[in-house]
Amino acid sequence: MTRTEPLLKLKPGKEKSLRRRHPWVYAMAIDRVIGHPASGDIVRVVGADGSFLAWAAFSPTSMIRARAWSFLEHEQVDAALITARVAAAVARRQSLSTETTAVRLVFGEADALPGLVVDRYGDQLVVQCQSAGIEPWREVIIEALTAATGCRAIYERSDAAAREREGLAPSEGPLRGGEPTPVLVTEEGVRYRVDVVTGHKTGFYIDQRDNRSLVRANAAGRRVLNCFCYTGGFTLAARQGGAIEATSVDSSAEALAMAADHEKLNGFETSSTWLQANVFDTLKAMLAEGRQFDLIVLDPPKFAPSAHHIDRAARAYKEINLKALRLLAPGGLLFTFSCSGAVSLDLFQKIIAGAVFDAGVDAQMLKRLAAGVDHPMLMTHPEGEYLKGLMLRRM
Repeated sequence: MTRTEPLLKLKPGKEKSLRRRHPWVYAMAIDRVIGHPASGDIVRVVGADGSFLAWAAFSPTSMIRARAWSFLEHEQVDAALITARVAAAVARRQSLSTETTAVRLVFGEADALPGLVVDRYGDQLVVQCQSAGIEPWREVIIEALTAATGCRAIYERSDAAAREREGLAPSEGPLRGGEPTPVLVTEEGVRYRVDVVTGHKTGFYIDQRDNRSLVRANAAGRRVLNCFCYTGGFTLAARQGGAIEATSVDSSAEALAMAADHEKLNGFETSSTWLQANVFDTLKAMLAEGRQFDLIVLDPPKFAPSAHHIDRAARAYKEINLKALRLLAPGGLLFTFSCSGAVSLDLFQKIIAGAVFDAGVDAQMLKRLAAGVDHPMLMTHPEGEYLKGLMLRRM
């Protein structure tokens, strides 16, 4: 049977990335659209010579005009394929169930489900549909998730800016089950309450699990400063690891209240210091006071939401790292992060090197840091590596 999907024909020379199995087709690479594909429709992508490149989902308003479903001409993009990919993604994370009850089950392009994110908190799933191509398969995906996990409570948090760029309205609310209450999750013995309705991202920073573990392993006997602490993940890891003092800073009173509740939930005998304040101002004030810390965590929000913001973001990253390095006692450790996809690891490392120089200190890089293993990077899609970090030691 002849397939009659609409056609995207690329300009000469623009097929190289698809031939290397990069999953995105940018609008500027397209010579013409043959047919009348609607948002989310499957299109056949061909080179300037007419040769097949991929089956992809069409997005008429996004700069990423199509996202590849398959690079195999004979492969049928249907409910069976989507179901199998969801099941495979869930199965790949099965081993993590012994470490934590908070896991990313689906990570978009890395799991061949472009634009789909699914996180699991206990028996609660949270779904983000961030691309036009996911929309036609919503019910198939929900059924596949239910079958693969056994979870009957599924909540949608499709409220990210990526959805707007796809020409889609925000979509939030229960997909299965009722309105969720905060979920109690455990990570290496530390307990957290996760609000999947109003919390950041899908409720918690699952991607920092491995880095929290690293902080825990290096916290014994140290005075800790956790900046942009949100609900206290790094602070609690440090407390569990034997930190003798912990000061945490965030601008959100609600997040700090939950962080303090987490501290009580885990039965720590002494209280941490929770400061509702601007981190930039707080670091400046601490320097003026002559404060020092043995371990500092800088995990700021996304300073560069797009490439247009890189210069401004670079200045912000440099400022907080320069001040943190001066607050760090000799032998102290700095865990510094960027979650800006537009800022590459190489650029981030150069920014931090500049901060080290301007701070007038010597520092060693002990380790490059990234998201956990449930946030894999597809080797042909480096854009998926949004979280990067460095572990430094002041000499």
